[in-house]
Amino acid sequence: MTKNSSGMRVFLYPTIAGVVGLVAVLLSSGLSAFFTALLLVLLEVTLSFDNAIVNAKVLKGMSAVWQQRFLTWGIALAVVGTRVVLPILIVSAVAMLSPVAVAYIAFADSAAYAQLLQHSHHAIAAFGAAFLLMVSLKFFFDVEKELHWIDVIEKQLSKWGNIEAVEAALVLTFLLIVSAAVPHESTTILAAGAIGIVVFILMEGITSTMSAGASRMAHGGFAAFMYLNTLDTAFSLDGVVGAFAITTDLLTIAVGLGIGAYFVRSMTVYLVREGTMATLPYLEHGAHWAIFGLGCAMALSLITPIPEAVTAGIGIIFIGASYISSIQERTLVQGHS
Repeated sequence: MTKNSSGMRVFLYPTIAGVVGLVAVLLSSGLSAFFTALLLVLLEVTLSFDNAIVNAKVLKGMSAVWQQRFLTWGIALAVVGTRVVLPILIVSAVAMLSPVAVAYIAFADSAAYAQLLQHSHHAIAAFGAAFLLMVSLKFFFDVEKELHWIDVIEKQLSKWGNIEAVEAALVLTFLLIVSAAVPHESTTILAAGAIGIVVFILMEGITSTMSAGASRMAHGGFAAFMYLNTLDTAFSLDGVVGAFAITTDLLTIAVGLGIGAYFVRSMTVYLVREGTMATLPYLEHGAHWAIFGLGCAMALSLITPIPEAVTAGIGIIFIGASYISSIQERTLVQGHS
């Protein structure tokens, strides 16, 4: 069996799960719900492809056991935790209702739950924007980063890494500016944004500490596993809110976003096993620019609605451009060798 065919096997189970899930939606809710679920799959994959690229770098340092758990335990957390339980907890906190009451509304009156979720948009978007901006800026402000894609910008940004906590300072400043434009939600925006920054700092610290330790479990990837799932949460929360703008049927949303999440995670494993990141040197840069754009879009959505097509377009443009640059660079290197 060739390396390529072996790598493609990682998509076998998500394909089977996807077919089963879509057929279940078709049989239970009809043809319209089937196409809606399929649309949600495509949206989730398109919006989260940059997530897969960034995840691949972290996943590469994890043991094979933890890589498999990323696909098994992780997908359970992604579907049930991030896309069902966590939104209920957020709505509960914002609406000051018990989680049980919110869960009942979610399953008994999905339209009413969709409205509650929309009212929680400021908290969700501020958290996600802060976390994603921290992820991207941490990458660009790395003083040890020697490879640059957009030289004129990235070389200058890497120098900023000498300033202590510069990422947090910039993200907080951005949130202050945004919150000033939405004064009636400023407290929520700043509190949720601050939580996003704190969660990122804690996850970074825990991951670094455990990776440097002698513990086999830590080296195997528990901290990295938690970091990857936190990153998935930041990427996905706003997508959950957007899904309710398309449909309020919980089964359709869970199946559509769940299948999409499974494919994105499988793509991450595929990138690691095929060594794609090593052969496409600028792909990681493009993904972080896409994450930066997504974080900015989520923050600006606190002021004015940002269409999903714009958000998806940001990722496609940056990743596509970095892919082309990577191919050109590889061709150039091969030509000189």
